[in-house]
Amino acid sequence: MLILYAFALLLAGLFAINGIFAYQGKHIEAAFWSIFRYQLTLLPLFFAANMMIGYGIKWLYQAFGNMTFVLTVSKGVEIVVCVILGIFLVNDPHLTNV
Repeated sequence: MLILYAFALLLAGLFAINGIFAYQGKHIEAAFWSIFRYQLTLLPLFFAANMMIGYGIKWLYQAFGNMTFVLTVSKGVEIVVCVILGIFLVNDPHLTNV
């Protein structure tokens, strides 16, 4: 059960962090103060997502006992999350014809 909670926390945290940055890259003006205000507004979400990722990695380590394996799995999950967010947020018409 610990593994399920760990993966759920890891997925939620990674979706939050990567979603924030993907939205910023697409919809927020590249000026310093626009980005600063956007990130300052979302600071509590950054904190919560960081805690979720940290506890997800901690609990996976408790379940498996091998930090190399845990970090490799978390990086694989992050790549999957980035691909999913890229599909939903980019909306490039050339990608839909593939």
